[in-house]
Order: sequence, then structure tokens, then C-alpha cells
Amino acid sequence: MKFGLQYFPVASEKRSTAQYFAECLNLAEEADKLGYTHARIVEHYFHRYGGSSPNPLVFLAALAQRTKHMRMVTGAILPVFNNPIKLAGEIGMVDALSGGRLDVGVARAFLPHEFRRFKISPDESQARFREGLEQIDLLLRTEHASHNGQFHTFEDITSTPRPTQKPRPKFFVAATQTAETFEFAGRNGHALMAIPIGPIKPLLESYRNAWRAAGHPGQGEVMVAFHMHCHEDAAKARDLARDAFAMYFDALNECVQEWGQGQSSKDYVDYDKQAKALEQASMDSQIESGGAWIGTPREIIENIKRVRERIGPFEHASVQVNFGDLSYDVGLASLRLFARDVLPVFAD
Repeated sequence: MKFGLQYFPVASEKRSTAQYFAECLNLAEEADKLGYTHARIVEHYFHRYGGSSPNPLVFLAALAQRTKHMRMVTGAILPVFNNPIKLAGEIGMVDALSGGRLDVGVARAFLPHEFRRFKISPDESQARFREGLEQIDLLLRTEHASHNGQFHTFEDITSTPRPTQKPRPKFFVAATQTAETFEFAGRNGHALMAIPIGPIKPLLESYRNAWRAAGHPGQGEVMVAFHMHCHEDAAKARDLARDAFAMYFDALNECVQEWGQGQSSKDYVDYDKQAKALEQASMDSQIESGGAWIGTPREIIENIKRVRERIGPFEHASVQVNFGDLSYDVGLASLRLFARDVLPVFAD
């Protein structure tokens, strides 16, 4: 099992965006030396929840210059709000800048306010996602590519720069609760990004079943994201993390509650129920369910084991160490302690 970093900015008066990204780069540089194997960052817009990162590839281009070993992961880019021709070129550029260390996570998007502000219907989410992914794949794999799509059309295009990795970087598909998306990822041979919320085990099983049924070698590849704060003292770990954790979930709830306030879509079935469930989320409930790894190294080790029993095995864990407005020094100490006492327990 491999461990990496996930960055999910939540705007705070305590630090500027410039300070936040400087701290992220410093943390990743240290993590690269400590044996963490990837760093990933989101694409979101317009809101304190993630909106400081409208283009993950820009951040990863900077990160590539500060690290030597870890994979750069978009977690994830959103074809629904982007032209696939532009994305393919940017992917090729960051793949080159990173020396072939880029992995491309792709998602449908899920926040109603983003669809509204881009003036795109969430009912088009699935169609735009699949067309965009197909077109990006085609442009990265093929020269003189042509595609007549519903949303984007191109003819005889060779995207440049060509990917450093051949035939292209690995694709991850982000999925949370739509079974069709899990099965789509497995059937098409893509790795999977998930979060440990809700009935995730049968969805991961459906992904791996679809993978095998399609004849792909192996069992697939799954990356799951967690909040993490590691401290020698159990009570101190919770005290340091509590307000920052609440800040993160407050920002998330501001965005998703539209699903429970009249917003609906055929492409987002039961998202109103998920929004209601998130209202009840707390740090303590997330520790109990395994969605947050907060405590001493021994507590976290046991939590990880319980999560793997509950949802099944997964190949990668992405941990947020600077969630909310948690300070840099606190996050760095957690990063180091986790690397010293937890990483070796799960080394392959």
C-alpha cells in the first residue's frame, strides 16, 4: 500500500493563497524525501471550498520542479468545464515538465454552483465527461486525430507537446456514489479515485468486477482520500485538528446543500440524501467510520486496518495533512511522524 498527499484548499483569513501554495510545495518536497509516492490537487471554482485551485496542472507544474520521485496527480480535472483540446496540450506539457511523472485523474464535477455559473446543465454531466475523456485519450494517443462530438469537434489535430509517457499518462476516474461510474472505470481499464463515505465497499467491488470482466490484467487500481493528523498524544491530535476539520466540512456543506434545496439531476441520483448525511458529519464520526485518520500512530494504524476490512483493499491512500486552516508547522510534524511510524507498517 502506498501513501501520498492530497491538497484541497479552503480559503482562510489566517493565510493567503500565496502562503497556502508555498506551504503545499514545502510539504511535498519533504514528503518526497520521506517516501510518500504521490501528490494530488483538485479543480474547483468560485468558492472557498477548493476555489483557489481552478487549474491543478498549474500547481503540478510547479510541484514537479520541487520533487524528484513522487507522481503528480490531478485529483481531478473536469472535462465538463474545459475544452479537451486545451486539456490534452496542458497534460502533455506537465508530463514533460515532470519527466513523465504525471497521472491524470478525471471527474464529472458535483457542485451545483459550478454548473450554474458556467451555465452548463448538470444533466449533461455524464455525457460531457465521457465525451471529454474519450477525446483527451484520443488526442494523447493519436496524431492527426479527428472526433465529431456532441459538445466538441475537431479534425486532423496533433496535440502538442506529445506525452512523455507512452502511449499516454495513466488515467484515474473519480467516483463517489454512482455505481455506473465505478463500472465505467473498471470496464475501460482506468484506475479509480474514491472517498470512504457511504456504502463504498460494493461500489469498489463492482469496479473490480467490471475490470476483470473486461479482460484487463490484475484487479484494477484504487486510490482513496483521507484527512490525517498524526500526533504522539491522542487528545492533542484531536484538539489540534478539530477546528480545521470543522472548517473544511462547513465549506463543503455550503456547496452541496443545494442538492437538498430543490436542485436535482438525472446524472446525480440521491445526491440530496448524501448532502443531508454530510450535515451530520463531524471529526469524531469520521474517525469512527475511518474517513479521518486522526490520533497517535498506533491509533491510526488500527484505523487503517479497520478501513481496509470495511471497504476492501486499496492500493493508494491520499492524506490531507494541511486541511482547513491547520498550520504549516503542525502539518509538517504530522507528516514526519506518520512517515516514521505508520508508513513502514504498510510497506509493500
